[in-house]
Amino acid sequence: MRQFAVIGLGRFGLSVAKTLSERGHQVLAIDKDEELVQEISEVVTEAVQLDSTDEKALRAVGIMDVDVAVVGIGANLEASVLTTLILKELGIQYIVARAVTNEHGKVLEKVGATKVVFLERDMGSRVANTLVSPSILEHIELSPESSIMEAVPPKEFIGKSIRDLDVRARYGLNIIAVRERKSDEEDSQELNVAPKADYVVKQGDLLVLIGSNENLDKFRKKYHIEK
Repeated sequence: MRQFAVIGLGRFGLSVAKTLSERGHQVLAIDKDEELVQEISEVVTEAVQLDSTDEKALRAVGIMDVDVAVVGIGANLEASVLTTLILKELGIQYIVARAVTNEHGKVLEKVGATKVVFLERDMGSRVANTLVSPSILEHIELSPESSIMEAVPPKEFIGKSIRDLDVRARYGLNIIAVRERKSDEEDSQELNVAPKADYVVKQGDLLVLIGSNENLDKFRKKYHIEK
C-alpha cells in the first residue's frame, strides 16, 4: 500500500484524495481551511489543517514518510511554488503539482515538481488513477462506466500475438493501440493504432486498452498492476 499526501483541498485536491482513498491507499490530506479539512476527514486516513509553506508543520505531520505528494493549490501561486520547493528539499521522491498557467508550470518544474498537471486537461480522478501504479501510464475516464487505460503489458504477454492473447474474450477488453518501442531510447515510440491480430507484443511496448471500468479493474487485479 502506497502513502500519499494531498495538499490543497479544492475541487481538484478533493477529487484526488477521494479517488486514492477509494482505491485503498493511505492518504494524508492537508489544507489551511478548517472546513475543507473537516469535509474530507472521514474519507482519508488523516486530515490536517496547516500552512503548507511552514516546513516545521509539514515535518510534524510526517510528510517525509509519503511516497507521493500532490500539490493541488491553485489560487495562491506563491504558496504552490513554495510548497513544492519545500517538499523537494524534504526529500519527497515524487511530487505532482497543479499549474494554473504554462508559466506557473515551468516554475513548478524548476523548483522540483516531478509531474505538472493542468486542471483544464487533467481531472483529479484521472491523475489519481495514474498515481496508483507505475505500470499504468494513463487512465482516461470516458464515462462513469468505461475508460481507456495505457499500461505496461504483463510479462505473460511478452512474445505473444494479439490474436493469441485474445483479451476481448478473456477480459472483455479491446487493445485499440500499441505504443511500440523503436529503439533503446526511452522516448522513441510510435503509436500503432488498431494493431493487426498477428502483432507480437514486445518488451518496452505499451498497450492502450478500452473497456468497462469493472473489466479494467479485474485486469489490474489479475496481473497485480493496481498495487
